[in-house]
Amino acid sequence: MITPIKLAPWLATFGLFAVWELVCRLFSVPEFILPAPSAAIAALIEYWPAIWQNAFYTFWVTMVGFALAVVFGLALGLVTGASALVYSAIYPLLVGFNSIPKVAIVPVLVVWFGIGTIPAILTAFTISFFPIVVNVATGLATLEPEIRDVMRSLGARKIDILLKVGVPRSMPYFFASLKVAITLAFVGTVISETVAGNGGMGHLMLTASSSFRVPLVFAGLLVIAAMGVGMYAIFALVERRFVGWAFRGGDTG
Repeated sequence: MITPIKLAPWLATFGLFAVWELVCRLFSVPEFILPAPSAAIAALIEYWPAIWQNAFYTFWVTMVGFALAVVFGLALGLVTGASALVYSAIYPLLVGFNSIPKVAIVPVLVVWFGIGTIPAILTAFTISFFPIVVNVATGLATLEPEIRDVMRSLGARKIDILLKVGVPRSMPYFFASLKVAITLAFVGTVISETVAGNGGMGHLMLTASSSFRVPLVFAGLLVIAAMGVGMYAIFALVERRFVGWAFRGGDTG
């Protein structure tokens, strides 16, 4: 059965595109300033082979960077959250690193690795790494003292408390961070492709904008948004599947 909550995102999306189309037509907005959704879709159809090729490149580069972020972010988050000393020592460094604009890191990566795939992967990694570490560490660090005391009274060691209570408790934080991190990973990839790439959606949109093919730019933006929303939805389903016990009633997206 289709509920209002499930129907609401589709209605909001179609409503946004309808208003966008109406404004562009009523005020005769030039395409090189703001193309209507119909113009962006027409460009999407016209340039589909190039868009498909570059979208696939952006997608797999993003997935590689995101996978690295998940592995290293989960490991560092567990280490950071398990020790108050490590938490106090590393957390300010993580915050400082995350405060650096990632577009400023890309030129350094280009100097180290050259133009192409590796800087894009590393940019996706660096921008999606932080939320995973922070959420996992927070899930462990906020474990209630009462639970620790009960576990110790039952003879549990620190490692037992970490594995049997701390890790399961941090899983809702971890899966929630995946939904945020995957969208940020796409941002990182496109930034790198725009600044120093020879392929991908960022490079395609940069080339299109330089020749004032603005509808193609917006078509690229729509494709990137669709990939981000799709991956977000997948991880929302995974979250529901593995940590559904953490939701106390109500529908969540």
